[in-house]
Amino acid sequence: MQAYNLTHLKELESEAIYVIREVASQFENPVLLFSGGKDSIVCAHLAKKAFFPAKIPFSLMHVDTGHNFPETIEFRDKFVKELGVNLIVASVQDSIDQGKVAEEKGYSASRNGLQTVTLLEGIETNKFDAAMGGARRDEEKARAKERFFSHRDEFGQWDPKNQRPELWNIFNGMKNYGENFRVFPISNWTEMDVWQYILAEKIELPSLYFSHQRDCFIRDGVVMYATDVIERRDSEKVEKMQVRFRTIGDMTCTGAVFSDADSLEKIIEEVAATRTTERGTRSDDKRSEAAMEDRKKQGYF
Repeated sequence: MQAYNLTHLKELESEAIYVIREVASQFENPVLLFSGGKDSIVCAHLAKKAFFPAKIPFSLMHVDTGHNFPETIEFRDKFVKELGVNLIVASVQDSIDQGKVAEEKGYSASRNGLQTVTLLEGIETNKFDAAMGGARRDEEKARAKERFFSHRDEFGQWDPKNQRPELWNIFNGMKNYGENFRVFPISNWTEMDVWQYILAEKIELPSLYFSHQRDCFIRDGVVMYATDVIERRDSEKVEKMQVRFRTIGDMTCTGAVFSDADSLEKIIEEVAATRTTERGTRSDDKRSEAAMEDRKKQGYF
């Protein structure tokens, strides 16, 4: 049975397109945050469908940590060129060089948390009043608190106790000068929905999502990619492993899973059977019980 025959996928697609069109109508200068991961790729695909045959009427922005997987950057550039949209790259390395953030040191060092400053600066510099992204409520408990239209104050910060009602999908984009919104068009989607939709729409993805051989090591039960940007302990031995990635983020905090799933159909079967959450391979989420919520309050996506 083809995934597109599932009625709920058509309903989710319709809802997401409605949200994207609402953003285009209510805001003067929106942007779509694009990481090169499957969720942001789906959002870009939905934006293309929302305005077809016209072009997408807003730019894409990638917050580049400088430690992204090479396959992600290669795919990003190819995807954006084919889509025919403007790409803005906000660089964490630039933030480090300018002394706006301090790079972490040690075995657990990661640039993932540094993205917040770079993101907020990118929004401020380009005067974006709404930033769309592919976050979903099922990913993490802090993200489950978000509305479709998530208000941010003049400092780019989020107050989970002060959100606006969205009865009957009526979205309130009213804001004061300097404030902005984060918008989540696929908020009601699950990881399974995303994969079924990708299969149905024949959406191309980076090769990292599919099973392949890679040099990896085990750290605290997580399979990590053996790259020069990750400092390893003497006990962390590098071996060839058959893995794939469920999320694609900064190499320093994104773990892989052992897998033989080399096709979309096999990935869907694997996701249906797994008991581990999608972000269970993200070491940055394990720094504290409220790691994600704390970062979101500071301005993280």
